[in-house]
Amino acid sequence: MIRKTEDESTLDALSAFGEKVRTLRRGKGLTLQQVADRAGMASSTISKIENSNLSPTFDGLLKLARGLEVDLSTLLDGDQTAAKKPVQVMGRLDVTRAAERVGYDAATYIYEPLAMGLKQKLIDATVVVVKARDVTEFEHLVSHPGEELVFVLTGAVELHSDLYAPIRLEAGDSAYYDAGMGHALISVSDEDATLLNIVTGGGGLPLED
Repeated sequence: MIRKTEDESTLDALSAFGEKVRTLRRGKGLTLQQVADRAGMASSTISKIENSNLSPTFDGLLKLARGLEVDLSTLLDGDQTAAKKPVQVMGRLDVTRAAERVGYDAATYIYEPLAMGLKQKLIDATVVVVKARDVTEFEHLVSHPGEELVFVLTGAVELHSDLYAPIRLEAGDSAYYDAGMGHALISVSDEDATLLNIVTGGGGLPLED
């Protein structure tokens, strides 16, 4: 059996994700510009993602989900028909086993989304490995609709924002903040820190004006 290299696997994943975005957009009858306007992104950026020329950051994923009017689970689910599955409103339940978590490498963070079996959720929860060690590793501070909570599981992080001085968070500490405020987390422990990240109001479900 011929094993694919890491680079080939990354390209395959990028291609599959681009096709998923295109399928979702066309399935909803939306143009690139319409998605871009809803997401607050340039139409050229959406086009690059669809053509496998760009891997979005996590805040980009949240904005893209909002532009497509889906949640993060639907956007990242490899099943092309996921958006067509009926949504159950009452009694929903999903269990994520540790061995089933799949990581999405966004350079500064590795995200492992939880509850991928549920669509149109009111929150998006992920386990995050914080790879960044300096805030300069971010092109810009992350900003997206909704509110956000981070709970540090292991290690220690420093929360940077455009309104507050950096805040150090140790294992067991948490912070809740307006996600529209520019923010970024860096690891300040010897090992890469891990945390639980919960975002509400920004996972693709339209916010009320």
